[in-house]
Amino acid sequence: MAIQSIYNTAPLAGLSKLDAQVKPTPYEAQQSFGSFLKAAIQDVNAKQHESDVMTQKLVLGQDVELHDVMISAQKASIALNATMEVRNKMVEAYQEIIRMPV
Repeated sequence: MAIQSIYNTAPLAGLSKLDAQVKPTPYEAQQSFGSFLKAAIQDVNAKQHESDVMTQKLVLGQDVELHDVMISAQKASIALNATMEVRNKMVEAYQEIIRMPV
C-alpha cells in the first residue's frame, strides 16, 4: 500500500485544472505582450540616452573614461540592432500569416 501512495497521481490530476485556470484571456495576453514590448523599447531608449550623455560628457572634457563611453555606445548599438532584428522577424511573421489562404 505504501508503494501505491508514492505513485499516486491524484495530486497531478488537479494540475490540468490549475493550468486551465491560469491561462490568460486573449485580451490579457495582448496587453501583456504590448507592455513587454513597450518596456523593451524603453530599455533600448534608455541605453541610447545613456550613451548620448556619456559621449556629451567626453566631448565637454568632463570626468568620464573613454572606455566607459565606448562600452556604453556598443551596448546601445547592440540593443538597437537586436530590437530591429526582432521587429524584422515580427513583420516577416505577420506578412506570412497574411499570405495564408483562409
